[in-house]
Formats: sequence, C-alpha cells, structure tokens
Amino acid sequence: MARPYWSGNLQISLVSFGIKLFPATEAKSEVRFHQISRKTGERVRHQKVSGDEGPVENSDIVKGFEYRKGEYVTIEPHDIENLRIPSRHSLEVTQFVDEDEISPAYFEKPYFVTPEDANAAEAFAVVRKALQQTKKVALGKIAFGGREHLVAISAPPDGEEKLPGMMAYTMRYAEELRKPEDYFSDIKKVSVDDDQLSLAKELIKRKTAKFVPEKFKDEYEAALREMVEARVNNAPLPREEPAKKSGKVVNLMDALRKSVQSGESAPPRKSPHTAAATDDKKGLTLVKAAAAKTAKPKRKSA
Repeated sequence: MARPYWSGNLQISLVSFGIKLFPATEAKSEVRFHQISRKTGERVRHQKVSGDEGPVENSDIVKGFEYRKGEYVTIEPHDIENLRIPSRHSLEVTQFVDEDEISPAYFEKPYFVTPEDANAAEAFAVVRKALQQTKKVALGKIAFGGREHLVAISAPPDGEEKLPGMMAYTMRYAEELRKPEDYFSDIKKVSVDDDQLSLAKELIKRKTAKFVPEKFKDEYEAALREMVEARVNNAPLPREEPAKKSGKVVNLMDALRKSVQSGESAPPRKSPHTAAATDDKKGLTLVKAAAAKTAKPKRKSA
C-alpha cells in the first residue's frame, strides 16, 4: 500500500484513535508536452536565478515574505516545521451536520480514510457505523500542504460493508467562494410555462439512468494521443468533421417536443393552447438528432 498523505488522531470529544489519509485521486493523463525551441528543436529548460548571482541551487532557496516593498523576512523550513498547530497531528471534530446540508461548491479533494492499525479498528468501525445510521458528516480542521484545511469525514451508505473505510474531503472556506449574486443577479426573471415544464420533466425522465463512472472517458486525451501518433508516423492529422446544424430558429416548446419525440416512448399529449402560448418564444436553434452527436475523427486518405 502507498504511504499515507497524513496520519494522526481523529478526536471526537474524549474519544481518540489513529487514522491515515490517502489521496483518492491520481492524474491519468498520458500525453505530456515539453517546451521545445522552434529554431533548434531542443528542449527548453528553466533555471532559478537571482539578480546578478545567476543560477541558484535549491538548497540555497528559502521562503520570504515581503513585509515592505522590496524588503523580505526569510523563513527557514525548520521554522515552519516547528509551528504550534494542533491540527498538524490531530483532527478534532468540532461538529456534525446533515449530509445534504453542505453545498457541493465547498468540496475540494477526496481522500480515503483508514484506521491507523488494528488497535484503532474497533473505534473506527463504531464511528463509521454511527455516521452511517445518523446520516451525518463530521467536520474538523487538519493542517498539511502548507495550510490548515477544513475537512468533512463521511461514511458510505449503510449496508455497503464491502467498503469498510470512510471518506474525507478537504473543503473551501466561505471567503474563498465568490458571491453568486454577483453573477446571477443579471439573469432575466421569466415565468415558467406549465406545458414546457411538463415536457422538460418528461425529457429528464427518459434520459435518466444509473450513474456508471466508467462510462465517461476523457475524449480530449484520446484525440491528443491520436494526433501525436499521427505526427510520429508522418500520417495525415485526424480532423474533426464539423457537426451539421439546422439554422432554423424555433421556439422552446418545439425544441422540447422534438427532443421528447426522438425517444422511444410516445410524447405527452399536446394541450390545445400550447401553440398559442409559445409562438413568441424564440431564441433556440434546433439541432438535428443525427447531427447532435460529435462526429468521430477520421483520417484523410493519403
């Protein structure tokens, strides 16, 4: 097993036991580019330099805080290591909240949580089961990576014993999130037509399916690799064929109705007043069903 990213104690009131955190994500991109000189074809390399001193070794670099224009106070690595922050070694739970109380905008990065050792397994299991049955999330703070993070710890749904661990999510602080009213206040307020809403709900119903994460792939990554392989083999570069779109502008009701009709089931019955209620609602471009799918890149014949 990989080394834990953080290890310490999870403390809930007078209950304390050891846990380990492991990053739950990893970079999967296989196409990595270097910077190359267009003139020489050689790789461009970066150096750390200091004024007239020239290149500086990493061992000679320390952190500096600019307290006045052009003036810095230097901080040595051991100064940071000796900071007196309890959350560096202990995650103290300060409160519990309902699972659906936290907006997804606050979640940042996931981690796997495991008991530190066999001695911590019993307390770990009790807390995990309690979180499952109460449907609560534990909140606390933890220091790593050069800052103190707000952390949410949750357990998988009750009954999923095949996943005996827990999850931790680093979270954003409130001041890190921009105010939504600064972006949403200019959105025009419109009334929602009942017939349009009914069709939209029917469209959502027909396209609802169980979430299978493995179905979603990085098509951009695949296209990059295809392009690189073509360049390596001196083959024609694959080009995406532009999707054909209808230039006809239609009202929202027509777009919704045609979207529903493209499914297998019969569309909802049209109300007598539908056409009259939506004739003046323009602004949508109707996309032909066959052309809405992204065309698969094809190689040009040599």
